[in-house]
Amino acid sequence: MSLKEWRKKKWFKIMTNTYILVLTIFVIWMAFFDTNSLMIHLELENEIDKLEKEKDFLKNEIAKDKEILEKMSDEKELEKLAREKYYMKKDNEEIFLIEYEDSLKNKHNE
Repeated sequence: MSLKEWRKKKWFKIMTNTYILVLTIFVIWMAFFDTNSLMIHLELENEIDKLEKEKDFLKNEIAKDKEILEKMSDEKELEKLAREKYYMKKDNEEIFLIEYEDSLKNKHNE
């Protein structure tokens, strides 16, 4: 095909239109090369979503910690935690740790 035959084609006339060429170059530039490109915009959207999920998680953790702090303001709850978690005792007490067979099997599996 010669150049004259190409120029007679309808799609060739449309694609070589100055406005279409400028618009195509503009869209490609905005989508990939500009500082506010579509690719960067999508990456930033993903980052925002991750940060919002982390924010919600941390808010839940803060609420749990506040609840624990409220419990620990009570002296009986504080003593209960110290005895159960840290195996603390009063001076005149003895502590006996009782482990059942089921709990021993679970410890070996973990």
